[in-house]
Amino acid sequence: MDKKSILLICGGGGTEHDISLTSSQYIKDQLSKIDGLETHLVVIQACGTRVDENGQKVELRKGGFLFHHDTEKSDYLHFAIPCFHGPPGETGEIQSVFEMMNLPYLGCGPEASLLCFNKVSTKLWMDAAGIPNTPWIFLSDPTDMTKAKKFFNQNGSVFVKASSQGSSVGCYRVTNELELEKSIIDAFKYSPYVVIEKMISGRELEVSTYEHAGKLHSSYPGEIICPDKFYSYEEKYSSNSRTETVMKAEGLDAATVEKLATYSKQAFKLFKLRHLSRIDFFLTSEGEIYLNEINTFPGMTPISMFPKMMEADGVAFKNFLGNIIAESARTNP
Repeated sequence: MDKKSILLICGGGGTEHDISLTSSQYIKDQLSKIDGLETHLVVIQACGTRVDENGQKVELRKGGFLFHHDTEKSDYLHFAIPCFHGPPGETGEIQSVFEMMNLPYLGCGPEASLLCFNKVSTKLWMDAAGIPNTPWIFLSDPTDMTKAKKFFNQNGSVFVKASSQGSSVGCYRVTNELELEKSIIDAFKYSPYVVIEKMISGRELEVSTYEHAGKLHSSYPGEIICPDKFYSYEEKYSSNSRTETVMKAEGLDAATVEKLATYSKQAFKLFKLRHLSRIDFFLTSEGEIYLNEINTFPGMTPISMFPKMMEADGVAFKNFLGNIIAESARTNP
């Protein structure tokens, strides 16, 4: 039987480029456990050049072919996995390319990806749908400090966030007004809009929400336990991180678990997500739940929660991938 050619494309040159490379290695390892697949790993370098695992230049071409410049050989692709954190994956560009090629792919479509990567649009949609999320405002002008100072004074402590970044890049914890203006100016270096959120004191819970075997699943919540109460880029990926990740959060009552599952599935359906997502929440000591963030392509690094929570939920990530490829991969021309 002919093997299915799988494009695993990663990198992108953005602030999360290296994290994307690490995630791609985990996915590649999982694909190697599935019979009948041939994986083509492609890295989009910071300069925009596409190269294969050997550093040789390759090119995605019309009709969903992968052209190798060194051999002038073309591989017909049956399915694609866009393993990006940030652009051009979580922002929808690469999915638009795949759709023009008529190449099936893993994950959300272009519109859902872009909506969820922009914190302003995400929060506007959640507000409209009645999904509780952290109190917030947004700025489109870095000189609009009056609005920002008013919100800060109303809430005491805030997070200032670039609207379209991940992994806590362009995110700043502000506890006094003297830090506010600098944080806003710095955040605008990363995005054209800046979100300012009320700082919520509570537990950080995460839920893997995914489609498998014709059903929408929501895993038991995991928990991020960060001693510094700010899950920064360094805390997420540094070897010196003191943050603990727990696959099954302790001490949650059944009603809270059910609410988290309900909000997760509601958000998944609202934004027309597909295949996989990780949805993050805050839980206060008073039992209030706030949806914090939707990740349309969650991390797959050794410390990442998504695949571990899925496995704890009883679904092996290898089987999850294998089922989607079997259902979605195109046939030979």
